[in-house]
Formats: sequence, structure tokens, C-alpha cells
Amino acid sequence: METASSDKTALAVYWAHLVADRFPDGQLYANLRGFDPSGSVMDPAEAVRRCLDALHVPPERMPAELDDRAALYRSQLAGKRMLVVLDNARDTAQVRPLLPGTPTCLVLVTSRNQLTSLIAAEGAHPITLGLLTLDEAVQLLAQRLGADRLAAEPAAVKEIIACCAHLPLTLALVAARAAVRPHGGLHLLAEELRDTQHRWQTLAGDDPTSNAQAVLSWSYQTLSSAAARLFRLLGLHPGPDIATSAAASLAGVTTSTVRPMLAELTGASLLVEHIPGRYTFHDLLRAYASDLAHRIDTDQQRHTATHRMLDHYQHTAYGAVRLINPDPASARPHHTTPRDQPELPVDYQQALRWFTTEHQVLLAVIDHAAATGFDTHTWELAQTLAIFLYRQGHWHDWVTIGRTAVAAAQRLADPPTQSRAHRILAGAYTMLNRFDDAHTHLNHALELATQAGDQAGQAHTQNRIAYLWGQRGNPTQGLSHIQRAFDLYQAAGNQLGQARALNTTGYLHALLDDYQQALTYCQQAFALFQELGNRVGQAYTSAGLGNIHYHLGHNAQALICLQHGHTLLRDIDDRYHVAATLTRLGDTHHAIGMPQAARNAWQEALTIFNDLNHPLADKIRTKLTTQFPALHTENADQNDQPADRQTTKPPREGASWQEIDESKP
Repeated sequence: METASSDKTALAVYWAHLVADRFPDGQLYANLRGFDPSGSVMDPAEAVRRCLDALHVPPERMPAELDDRAALYRSQLAGKRMLVVLDNARDTAQVRPLLPGTPTCLVLVTSRNQLTSLIAAEGAHPITLGLLTLDEAVQLLAQRLGADRLAAEPAAVKEIIACCAHLPLTLALVAARAAVRPHGGLHLLAEELRDTQHRWQTLAGDDPTSNAQAVLSWSYQTLSSAAARLFRLLGLHPGPDIATSAAASLAGVTTSTVRPMLAELTGASLLVEHIPGRYTFHDLLRAYASDLAHRIDTDQQRHTATHRMLDHYQHTAYGAVRLINPDPASARPHHTTPRDQPELPVDYQQALRWFTTEHQVLLAVIDHAAATGFDTHTWELAQTLAIFLYRQGHWHDWVTIGRTAVAAAQRLADPPTQSRAHRILAGAYTMLNRFDDAHTHLNHALELATQAGDQAGQAHTQNRIAYLWGQRGNPTQGLSHIQRAFDLYQAAGNQLGQARALNTTGYLHALLDDYQQALTYCQQAFALFQELGNRVGQAYTSAGLGNIHYHLGHNAQALICLQHGHTLLRDIDDRYHVAATLTRLGDTHHAIGMPQAARNAWQEALTIFNDLNHPLADKIRTKLTTQFPALHTENADQNDQPADRQTTKPPREGASWQEIDESKP
């Protein structure tokens, strides 16, 4: 079996030559033309006849019927040690008459289909011929073009291999093109391949068997109409992979209907089920599918399919974010009744797993939505994904989708939407300590919310500005903003907003070293979060209360609050705030004379901060090396700083209790 357009025949023939000495009675080779460009699939009776001819059976002994020919064929091979290579088989029915009846013979079958019946009934062992590794691809090109030519342009070589999807056929075609242009730089060839509209011209030989698009078409032409349509539509999905339910939404069918289509595509090696229930194909197949969709399906059909796909992710993401951070203020998707097949997570863990699994897909989908004119989907998907990126520490991804959301909201020219989008981006800049950028976007958000008369938007933005002033080391300036936020929340009867504003007020007072006032405000916030049953708010506020008690010298109470906050923060999988709370737990353990507990907490915090590539890792490392110098010696290699570590200053201490408003940054 093979990945579509991998060079199965060449490999089979090469291997057959290598093992020729193991089969002293000879080898048989038959091209069954299962995917021949002429469309003339070899009839099994004809295939058996040709094998009998090769075995020197006289024409007058040749039976007329297939079963009789197959019986004679098996009798001719009985007791012999022969290798039978059946190349380019269409299906099991074509192969079965050519199977010897003796264990001394070995049969090697190549096919674009998976031939599952052959595996199940005949005990065949499947071998999938995958893509070349980078080193293998470089070696192939070096054999054709010379190592010196490749060494002169390593970046172009890597790009060529990527554009060729690591496939032997396409790499061979590119090598041939480069060979006839010996004085042309490989970077010129890379530029040609980079142009997706003309890539197929570069990957075309002078006959169908050396034309990449033609070779792919042989598998496509064997598909049922339903599977062929799904294959084309999959070219509209940005990847890197797709779940069964998303494929169903893309096609506008149920999951039970789409499964046989996906099975047909995987059976034809046009798709790979690389994880149970998740499918992918390489970039050339994606480009081929997209090209087919643009040639065969109408603009309206492609637009409708893309709309269904985006609705699927939008509705599923909304359902998931409601589970990981319940908030009545979060906006519903613009379609109240989904036309797709959303996955509908049922609990927190399922929702978190969905975001984790779909992380890279959602990033690609947001870009695709923006590029195809679905601006409402763009900012709504960015809004729902942001909370996951915030908690997992994927802050650079958060910046990327924030910028995309701002651009989409600008095109929509809707001030409340624009205000939300600017807050999304400001949240990411805040976590990356790009405070000037954060302030710029929050000022835009406040201006737009005010212009629209959006009091909720004004309150959320004022809360955010207040927190940012605390991060910038000017908590006094923040107090005036948080008072405005509280007043707006109170006027609107928004108790959740009031609880968040009280928590932020406590945070600012803590930064002013006014810990008694901080304690009062945070206790009020915690009580209100409890009354509302909001465990997310309780998590952040409990961590903040632990910090306050630590500074007041209430070590026992600090431990209780910090441990409770740590448990809740772990439950919501907020990695940054888990690490920040562990840091304060270590400080508290150290203060009460529990060095081993302190060391354990700091070490765990350091592991998380290192993983997040966060500058606070340096501070924790200093704590450990100062208090436990032997640990520094033991872990010197582990504690080496990554080369791309951020150089911005770490946030002020006590910043580990801020909850994001609106269920999103």
C-alpha cells in the first residue's frame, strides 16, 4: 500500500532485486493497471494468463475460465520458492486469483487502496509507504543534482522539499527540472513552487506517469461521487487535520453518513486517519483537492460549505468556553441554531480536551475565516479561543488571533465589536509585558465602547486599564479606573462584574502595601464569587488572599488560601497562575521553616515558567540557587535559559490573582 503519489513501484522492484537470491525458482511481475491513466484495469483472468505464459505453460493448455486458470497457476507454483510482485492492484478481487497455494512463495502487492479484505481473509501484512524524511529527501535530490549544489542553497532545498510534500515522485520531477537548468539557482525553483497557482506546472513531466496532478487523479477517479465531493471539500479546510464531526459539517451530512466516505478516502490513500477519528493529508493532496473544488464546485457551493465548517467550530467553541469559564456576559454565536454538527462537550474536561486537540486547527480556521470574508466568525472564534490560550500560556498565539480579530472588527465597522477585539489583543500584550501596546488598544477599546454607549464594554475596559496600571507600577492611577468600572457594573446590576472589580481593587491596594484594605476588598469579592457559584473567580481571589495573608504575616491562613487557590487553578488548568501561586506557596513554606516543601513548590513553579518561556523563571531560579545551592549544581543543564527567552521585565509580585473579564481576554 502507499501514500498517494509515493513511488511504490520503484520501491517494490528495488526490494525484489535485493532479495532475488532468496527465491531460486525466480520471480513473477504483473502490472495489474489498477490505476492506469488509460483506465484499462487488467482483468484477473488476463493477469493469470500472463503469469502462466511467464511460467512457460503452452497456449493449448490454457483454460478458458478464471477459476481453472487460477488452479493451474497454483499447481505450477506448488513446492517452488518464487517471489510474485503484483503491482498497482485495484482491489482484492483482482489479487486473489494470483495468490499461490504454497507457503514457499511470497507475494508483494502494491496498491493505492488498503485492500482490507485481503488483510482480513488472507492474512496479508499491510505496509504503508509514507513520506520521505527530510534527510531522505535531501539524499534523493543529492543523487540527482549533486551534494555541492544542494549545500550552496540549504534554505532553498528545505523549501523545495516542503513544497513537494516529501514525495519521491514530485522531488524527482523537481530534480529533473533543475538538472536541465544547471546554471539556474535552486532558489528560483523554490520561488516557482511557492506560487501555488502554478506549482502543478513545475511538477509536470512529459507523460501522465510523471505528472503529479495526473497521478493523483488516478485515485480520485475511482471514488464514489459522495466521497469525491467530500475530498474536494476537504481542500477548503485549512488543516492541519480534521475530526469526523467537522468533516460531517463541511459536507452538510451527519457523522454516520460521513464515516463511510472517510473510510473510502483512507482506503484510496487520499486521506490518512493519523489519530482515531482525526484525518489529514499532505499539502500536495490538499492543494489538489482545493484545485478540484475550485474547478468543479460553484462559488456558492464552496461558500456554503465553508460557512458550515466555520459554524461547526464557532458553536463547538462557544459550548466549550461556557464550560471552562461560565459567564452570562459572553456573547452567543451570531447563529442561534447551528446548521452543522457541533461536538458539544458535556463537562469541563471534555471542553479542555477539545480546545487542546483543536488548538492548531482553530488558529488556522481563524486565519481562513478572515481570508474568506467571514469576519463575524473571525472575531467570535478569536474571542472563544483566547481564554484557552491565556490559561495555557500560548500568549504569542493570542497576539496573532488578537490582531486578526481587530482587523476583522475594523472591516465590520461595529464599535462594540471593535472594542471587544481591542480588549482581546490588549490582554495578550499585557501577559507579554508589552504594556504600551496594551494601553494603546485599551484606550481604543474605551473610546469605541463610549462612542457606542456600551456600558458593559466600558466597565470591562476600565477594569482592564486598572489592572494594567497595577502591572505598570502605578496602582494609584488604577484605583480611579476600577472605581468607574465598579460603578458601571453596579448600575447595570452585574454582580459578577462587581466581584471582579472588588478583586482588582484588592490587588491594587496590595501593590500599595495597604494589605488591610486589600484583605477587605478581596474577602468581599470571594464572598460574592461564592454566592454566584463562580469557581473561576474563587480560584483567582483565593490565590490573591493567600498573597495578602502572606504579607500580613498570617502564614497559616496564607497556606490555606494558597493551597485552595492552587487546587482550583489546577482544576481550570491555568498554568501561569498555578506557577505564580506555587511561587508564593514556596515563599510561605520557607517563612515557616519548611525548606523541603518550599523547594518542591519553587521547583514545580520553575518547571512551568520555563515551559512558558516566562521571565519569572529567572526569579524562581535565583530563589532556588540562593537557598539550595546544591540543587543548582545538580540541575545546571536543566536550568540553562532558552535562547529565545523574553527580555522584558517580569510583572510585579502579587499579580497572580487577576481573572479575565467577559469569559475571554
